[in-house]
Amino acid sequence: MCREEARELFSRKSEIVATGFTLFAVVHESAGVPEFKPFFGDGDIYLDKERKFFGPKERWEGLTAVMSLTVIGNMRRASKKGISGNLRGEGRLLGGVFVIGPGKTGILFEHYENTFGDHANLDKLVETLKGAMPAKVEGVAKVDEVVEEASSEIENLTKQAAAAPAEERM
Repeated sequence: MCREEARELFSRKSEIVATGFTLFAVVHESAGVPEFKPFFGDGDIYLDKERKFFGPKERWEGLTAVMSLTVIGNMRRASKKGISGNLRGEGRLLGGVFVIGPGKTGILFEHYENTFGDHANLDKLVETLKGAMPAKVEGVAKVDEVVEEASSEIENLTKQAAAAPAEERM
């Protein structure tokens, strides 16, 4: 169902780009990427083999979740749009949608997937972008610099979490 959300995000690309932001996807494995790519158009896709972007505390969904009424409804919704998935690769890691601002702005919008097919509110996302256009934010950076800084920040948080006593990481 990440393909469905990718298509929805990409369908709003012109609105997103008009705010000065860009779209890119981060995946945790290469399995299924060729099938995912058409749903994300010409957006860049990055492979995070170490899953650092997924945070110091990864969120996993059990296979029994597929049997929940919510997930069944989400699967039907995607199917009605002609979007199907596959059963290849590790599909239990939950994802999300994030807007990372330039410089030290940090995360401007975040949506953590709660279950398979739980999508971000794209109207809220676009409104957030309009209110935080990079041209209005002090210290505007190139997209590459923002991605590099965000990756560095995530790596630092991961290191801090790994160094914390086990009871603090739970």
